[in-house]
Formats: sequence, structure tokens, C-alpha cells
Amino acid sequence: MAENSEQATDGMDDWAEAMAEQAAVEAKTDAQDGAKSASLDQFETQSAHGNKENPINLEVLMDVPVTLSMEIGRTSVSIRSLLQLNQGSIVELDRLAGEPLDVLVNGTLIARGEVVVINEKFGIRLTDVISPAERLRKLR
Repeated sequence: MAENSEQATDGMDDWAEAMAEQAAVEAKTDAQDGAKSASLDQFETQSAHGNKENPINLEVLMDVPVTLSMEIGRTSVSIRSLLQLNQGSIVELDRLAGEPLDVLVNGTLIARGEVVVINEKFGIRLTDVISPAERLRKLR
């Protein structure tokens, strides 16, 4: 019996340590979020060309790879429904036929467009591009 109470105490100590560790991580994340917000505010106040002493060189970013994806719609399904899907199943999406697709870069909406087929390959014609200022506002 004493062994069980000792194990329970150890379990509570582990739980308390885990909670303290989580609180420390959250405090660090909150501090970093505050720093990111301040950095973004400073970035917005600078012009696109920087200042005379330290011009911004955007050329260094030109070769950074990003993931570009097109999204035709979304839906939520239960695990039960997901496991019942097989070849020929139809999944209803949250968009109407003919609505524009979302163009995402690293998960951030940058444009909307329509599907085109050229030489038997799919593509997308951009119909609406989100302004850089709007994209920065969405990052906050």
C-alpha cells in the first residue's frame, strides 16, 4: 500500500514538473510574440527602400523556396466517415462550382484565381491578388 502512495506522489511530482515546464514555455512564447509584433511594427514604418544608411536588400530573399498551393475548398469529416472513403467516394466541399480557388504561399492566402488547362496541364489564372499591406495585417 505504501508503494502505491509513493507512486502516486511521484506521479503528482511529474505532473507538477510538466505544468511548470509548460508555464515556462508559454511565458517564453508570449515574450517572443511581443518581440515579433514590435519587429513587424518597425518593418511597416520603414519604407520599402529602407533608409539612406541601411538600404533593404530584397535580393537575398529572391531564391528562398516557398510552398505554393491551390485550394479548391475544405470540409470537416469524422474519423468514421474518413475511414469509409474508398475509390469513387464523393466528398462535398464548402465552395460552389465556379468559385475562385485560393492561392496559398506557405499557408497564407495571397491571391484567388480560376483553373485553366493548357497543353493538357492544369494551371491557375490569377483573378485577384491580395495587397502586400493586407497580407502583413493578416500575419499579426
